[in-house]
Amino acid sequence: QVQLVESGGGLVQPGGSLRLSCAASGSIFSINAMGWYRQAPGKEREMVATITSGGSTNYADSVKGRFTISRDNGQKTVYLQMNSLKPEDTAVYYCNADVFLKFYGRSGNYWGQGTQVTVSS
Repeated sequence: QVQLVESGGGLVQPGGSLRLSCAASGSIFSINAMGWYRQAPGKEREMVATITSGGSTNYADSVKGRFTISRDNGQKTVYLQMNSLKPEDTAVYYCNADVFLKFYGRSGNYWGQGTQVTVSS
């Protein structure tokens, strides 16, 4: 019913920048919140940044001042601008959305397939 497609990952040198995007589609009436999570090999998945429909944001301490999350005007696409990247930022980044569905008055939480970000010289 709901699909999330991430893009923008790749290989970048330390100190470089990348911008990730996530487009939501399907039987969505409204999106309550969207966010980015990441998982490195051997580690648990962690929250990176989230944004609500009202525009409030939340960031992990490790990325504050370096990453910025934002939405487009239609609130169906979320972005993550990543600056001053460090090797420890290397991970698979996953998009997440909490939505209200068009039918049956249901809410749901959905994940994208993930996009690889590698920071290395």
